[in-house]
Amino acid sequence: MENSREYPTPKVAMSIHAHPDDQEFTAAGTLAKWVKDSCYIISVIITSGDSGSNDPSKGGSFKGELAHLREAEQLAANAVLGIQETVFLHYPDGTLQPSLQLRRDLTRLIRRHKPEVVVCGDPTVRFFGNEYMNHPDHRVAADMACDAVFPSANTRLIFPELLTEGLEPHQVKRLYLSSPGNPDTWVDISETIGLKIEALRKHASQMGDWDPADEMRKWAEESGKAHGLTYAEAFHVMILAEEKEDEHK
Repeated sequence: MENSREYPTPKVAMSIHAHPDDQEFTAAGTLAKWVKDSCYIISVIITSGDSGSNDPSKGGSFKGELAHLREAEQLAANAVLGIQETVFLHYPDGTLQPSLQLRRDLTRLIRRHKPEVVVCGDPTVRFFGNEYMNHPDHRVAADMACDAVFPSANTRLIFPELLTEGLEPHQVKRLYLSSPGNPDTWVDISETIGLKIEALRKHASQMGDWDPADEMRKWAEESGKAHGLTYAEAFHVMILAEEKEDEHK
């Protein structure tokens, strides 16, 4: 069922993605909008993008240099968006696996920060049209984020070692899947499309000579036009717990 109506802005949200710049391509306009509405956001980047170069002039030692560069770019992008906290998990780029260790690390963060909303990719999407194959790291990151949200974060005896860390179960209320195969919610980002583009430009190591402005506006315009929105980001939203009507007043 399509729903162009927006849900209440969360007080705390967590964005979970595989690489620096994934968040900016998919959900940055929405995150910037929430920040403007007083939402506290934790940006979780699972890898540092240390394989994100095919430059033959760079040796093997460049992986460490590139990781530091891309982390700095992500911090700069998050500053543009107003995101208050960034966590790098330092998993290897390009070979991410759906492991219990990764699910535990994400569960730990969810229990620690207690977000009402988690934003991640759609793990079910492998192909976009006939031109782009979804990166396996994207699918693994999304899959592990979903598994951390449910059942791990809110089930007491999954990862009981987290209880010894003082991390009690937490119920995420809504899960936003970005770039979904079956979108049902469109967030109006007409006031934050500029911030999305500016944040993407901070990822200079990946942008090269390409300016993302025209393409981002085109994508956001196509996403919003059927719903009366100038620019929008599309999501499939899972409602995992009921919210009290007065929670966001």
